[in-house]
Amino acid sequence: MILPLPSAGPAAAGARRVAALFPLGLLVLGAAFLTTVALAGPASAAPTAPTAPTAPVAPTGPAVDGGVDISIGGDSPSTAVTLILAITVLSIAPSALLLVTSFTKIIVVLALTRNALGLPTSPPNQVLTGLALFLTIFVMGPVFGEINDLAVQPYLDGGITAAQAYDSGSAPLKEFLLSNTRDDELKLMVGLSGEEQPADRESVSMLTLIPAFVLSELKSAFIIGLVVFIPFLVLDMLVSASLMAMGMMMVPPSVVSLPFKLLLFVVVDGWTLVTTALVGSYT
Repeated sequence: MILPLPSAGPAAAGARRVAALFPLGLLVLGAAFLTTVALAGPASAAPTAPTAPTAPVAPTGPAVDGGVDISIGGDSPSTAVTLILAITVLSIAPSALLLVTSFTKIIVVLALTRNALGLPTSPPNQVLTGLALFLTIFVMGPVFGEINDLAVQPYLDGGITAAQAYDSGSAPLKEFLLSNTRDDELKLMVGLSGEEQPADRESVSMLTLIPAFVLSELKSAFIIGLVVFIPFLVLDMLVSASLMAMGMMMVPPSVVSLPFKLLLFVVVDGWTLVTTALVGSYT
């Protein structure tokens, strides 16, 4: 009697699969070896002789002067540069308005006139400042126009540099300052500055001329204010003497004299006289 053979287990099946894949693995390893040899061929070749170093080349100068070109449209300054200059001018405009124009003298005279009338808050400060500002524009109009013609427009057109524009623009302003500065204040500031005595008035520096001009303007403003105060002071004294003669010592003289001051100021057209005197002092 012939007995049946036992069936192959899982281990036998795995061995048969490994035996079937063994030739395929040898083929893959051989292909990888050949590829590695082909790629490493040039690197494993014999080294070549080193090349001789080349001599250094002398540096050449730049084709341009190396400056930064900030101009567009020919030689005219760019929009960015113009904007920066405009912001700079606006930032120093309040100081320039007070120190190198007629604004200081005009606002001081207007304030003294208001105090002479006995009205400390009327007209308000905003009205006096606005009036002084427009009177300053009237007085400084020719100077500003000359600065615009000689410096601003040529610089914007690219005809002159910034340094040339400053020199050309400061000449009319310096002429205005010199023509409205007294010799006493100018000598005082030259002595305080410690600088060498200039040959003439035109040789004085702007740093010395500007404070001398401001002191001269303040002196002129107080002189005009004194002239304005005298008529109102006489009127106050007359009213006070009249009240004393009538035995009305308890009545404040300022209350009684205020209507007469206003009447006198309106009759003589005081604001016109003051404005004419201020503007005419610069012509």
